[in-house]
Amino acid sequence: MSDDSEAGGPPPLADPRSSARKMLDRARRNVPAKRARRPRPTALDEQAWSGAGPDGRDPARIGESVGDLVRERKWDATLRAEGILTRWEQLVGAEISAHCRPERLADGELTCVAESSAWATQIRLLSGQLLARLAADLGPDVVRRIRVHGPTAPDWRHGRLRVPGRGPRDTYG
Repeated sequence: MSDDSEAGGPPPLADPRSSARKMLDRARRNVPAKRARRPRPTALDEQAWSGAGPDGRDPARIGESVGDLVRERKWDATLRAEGILTRWEQLVGAEISAHCRPERLADGELTCVAESSAWATQIRLLSGQLLARLAADLGPDVVRRIRVHGPTAPDWRHGRLRVPGRGPRDTYG
């Protein structure tokens, strides 16, 4: 018998496993680089999902959120100061609030308007006690001084021009 390979017959078959291996290696080299993986959750948020227990992503109560905002922005003294105008009767009592009202609070000085000069004098005499009440309720250094003035008479002047003289007197009786 004669050998086909020596006589110029068909070439010998290659090992199918080696050709498959070469194709796989070529495919691996041609694959584009993988995208970066998503970062793992940080220490602040240990889980990537919400579990049954409370975590930082749960809805918060509005009161707690506002309280945190006030403390963060240091609005405590401002809010206590604004409470003077709305809670005046509770702070000073019904009798004083019936005859005197707060006008403004600026730089620790509370300006009040009394209904008469007699009440303005009385409230000036009570200013030490009023300061103690306000400090106990609102905190120290919110109100450091109380300034009280009596009522102002109506201004009959209109425009830029003025006429010297005593002005209107008893015109209603």
